[in-house]
Amino acid sequence: MIWFNIIWIAISLILILISCELFTNGIEWLGKNLKLGDGAVGSIFSAVGTCIPETMVPIITILFLKENKESIDMGIAAILGAPFMLSTLAFFVTGISVFIFWFKRKTGMRMSVNNSIISRDISCFIIAYTLGILASFVKWYVVRRGIAIFLIILYIYYIMITLKEDRITMDRLNKLYMEKILNIKNNIYTILLQVVIAVLGIILGAHMFVSSIEDTSKTLGISIFVFSLIVTPIVTELPEKFNSIIWISKKKDTLAIGNITGAMVFQSCIPVSLGILATPWKLNHNIVTCAVMAVLSSAIIYFWIEHKKKLSPVPLVLGGVFYTIFIISLF
Repeated sequence: MIWFNIIWIAISLILILISCELFTNGIEWLGKNLKLGDGAVGSIFSAVGTCIPETMVPIITILFLKENKESIDMGIAAILGAPFMLSTLAFFVTGISVFIFWFKRKTGMRMSVNNSIISRDISCFIIAYTLGILASFVKWYVVRRGIAIFLIILYIYYIMITLKEDRITMDRLNKLYMEKILNIKNNIYTILLQVVIAVLGIILGAHMFVSSIEDTSKTLGISIFVFSLIVTPIVTELPEKFNSIIWISKKKDTLAIGNITGAMVFQSCIPVSLGILATPWKLNHNIVTCAVMAVLSSAIIYFWIEHKKKLSPVPLVLGGVFYTIFIISLF
């Protein structure tokens, strides 16, 4: 049974990786056709598109299994675990990717990113995520509900600002895969078809992965809380990690980082507001600890950019330190 799960996990990983390659290629062409730049493509379109798998986990557990306390706890852990993984492990993987691909990058270790986009994303995340955590300590429901509504408004404002300040930068793209493989004409419909196929592949791969990991965790006796807080977000955040690795290898750093930071903003606004409105929103000390690690990791990158006016893989790799500290605190 364990070997079968391992094989199934490997197949799902391959499916996710192929789907992510299709997605990054399609989303770049979508941005070009819509005359959008790296900011909108990375922080909004790519981020929201690849957030679908991890967003579905808490929605299903909270809305459809809400009578089960264990399911609600799993949903809350998944909601707050996703931004934590992005702000620690995803940054770490992206930073390591810069070191791995430095030989094929003209800029070497120096990362060419739009500092204002990344700084704005991270500052929005810190505000939203912190408010979401503080909401659990508020006794008055009306205040918590106000925080949830504010988070939704904040995300709408974030989208408006991102689109307003966006600059057209999508050029020199690789040929669309649908055009290359199937010899289909490259137009908006073909691009959308490729993006939809890619997203469905990501969702299917993530579902296969989660199912296999769930079975494995039961066999190994791993608690549902640890699974929800650590394993589920790692699996469901794979699309962001794979997308960022692909873009780093192609020297598209703003897309790579924006893909992560944009997902962080979405995850700290929309799913968190859902959790506040639909659950008792009681957080234990482990979840609060993971939130503190997420904010500290993000704050280091924010102040690094603000102080040095550039980004390097060093503060990104530090995300792995905060992730390790949290794992040690659990055990």
